[in-house]
Amino acid sequence: MDAPSTRYAAAALEDCARTLLLRSGVRADIAGDVESILVDGDLLGHTTHGLALLAPYLGEIERGTMARDGSVSVVSQRAATETWDGRKMPGPWCTLRALDRAIEMAATQGTGTVVIRRSHHIACLAAYAKRAAERGVVALIYCSDPATASVAPFGGVTPVFTPNPLAAGIPTSRDPIVLDISASLTTNGLTARLHKAGQKLPHPWVQDAQGNATDDPGVLFAEPHGTLLPLGGLDAGHKGYALALLIEALTAGLAGMGRADPNEGWGATVFVQVIDPRAFGGIAAFARQMDWLVDACHDATPREGIERVRVPGEGGLARFREQRENGVRLHPTIMPMLAPWCEKLGVPMPQKADPSLRSG
Repeated sequence: MDAPSTRYAAAALEDCARTLLLRSGVRADIAGDVESILVDGDLLGHTTHGLALLAPYLGEIERGTMARDGSVSVVSQRAATETWDGRKMPGPWCTLRALDRAIEMAATQGTGTVVIRRSHHIACLAAYAKRAAERGVVALIYCSDPATASVAPFGGVTPVFTPNPLAAGIPTSRDPIVLDISASLTTNGLTARLHKAGQKLPHPWVQDAQGNATDDPGVLFAEPHGTLLPLGGLDAGHKGYALALLIEALTAGLAGMGRADPNEGWGATVFVQVIDPRAFGGIAAFARQMDWLVDACHDATPREGIERVRVPGEGGLARFREQRENGVRLHPTIMPMLAPWCEKLGVPMPQKADPSLRSG
């Protein structure tokens, strides 16, 4: 098993992922979008939502539960809104197409919104938010998985929701602000990884079936199952609960398909909205306001034990640049998951990055 410090060139990871997808029968443009978003997830440091998803995706493709080819269908359409049926197409491809379409609508209408029913899993939301903000627009991306329930409503112990992540990309005149959070305190991906490794969570982010908060992810896999706590935990979880309901309304509610319908397996219902500052106070005025806020946050006196105040996405963007240059630090569980697929499909494993080429 690789040491946690092992690095791989981003281009080598992209090539390996794309080739695995192509040899699984995935159409070339779709394969390119999927590998790009997955590697971006690792570049940003979202190690449970990057290449850790490739082996499960390949399994879904092999079983026919993730489409290799095809297109979305437009269910409804107005000047600044569209609803799509994703037809179980790979989520990164669906979401990138939705982002492009929303930006196109926003160029003439000031805003554009695409809601997708029956997309497959969409991976790291921050990867989309970053791309949108770098194109000078504000983007909101929300998703839920109607097939899964692992988060209880505040005050309950019965699972109703998924973590229901939300992301936002906000342009400035410098680096964008990139939000990527969930309506729960932690995710299914992290708890599953830690449980498999016999490790604990950093804090009591889950609860057992009796409603006792704990740092043991094992309660999620015991009988009866525990649940992920909503954002805010036992003290202020009403806030995460409310956020989860909002995300359900904007994804499943607007798409007209979700938890009230038969379970169709792993997937996503997605909300993508773009707002063009040029249609409001103007891009220069928007950047001036955002730049002031970023500077004010950076200038805030840090509390004891904190070196400096950062804005959301700052660490991820710095990590993205550093890893793009010096190699991606993959979580040690990822290559062992990909090795059987590389052997099965005749794809060479990516070579480790040459440490002599690193700048730091």
